[in-house]
Amino acid sequence: MQIRPLPADESAVRRYVEQLWLPYHRDLETTIESHGLADEGDIDLVAAEVAFRLGRLEDDDYRLWIAVDTDASRGSTAESGPLENDGDLAGFVGTEIDDAPSVFDRPDRLVVGDLYVREPYRGSGLARDLIGRAAKRAGKAGCPELVLDVDVDNDRAIAFYEKLGFETYRRRMTVDVDEL
Repeated sequence: MQIRPLPADESAVRRYVEQLWLPYHRDLETTIESHGLADEGDIDLVAAEVAFRLGRLEDDDYRLWIAVDTDASRGSTAESGPLENDGDLAGFVGTEIDDAPSVFDRPDRLVVGDLYVREPYRGSGLARDLIGRAAKRAGKAGCPELVLDVDVDNDRAIAFYEKLGFETYRRRMTVDVDEL
């Protein structure tokens, strides 16, 4: 298994969106009541996400790593990247640096925006490896903390993060404006 940065290349990003991003969000739809994608009749989800992700990859504070199962190799070299079909895409982690404003007494943080491992790879330690990759980036960026949001209904993710030592320090709450 190799963990590689997702290159800002349209074919690589399309493969990521089709094989990881879309299944991740489909899984969340079945787990999290408030999580839903737009109706595919209204929008081409893949094209919209590819365009969005290509823009995000140009931001120096944003990184996305892809886990590639090179044991499932189809003959390409291991260095060719996830766009060359050199293995199965197994999971991903996205991170972004959250610089602390100078008026606050807190360190810069690395925010884990998304973490996903495909079903056949769950329980293999891959999620821990992906968090480890995020922690490595945090160290290189001078961020002494990792932070993340997790849906309150995602019991499996909460248990995993707590097992790693993450602690709840804040709650995000929402309300429909019409209800106020």
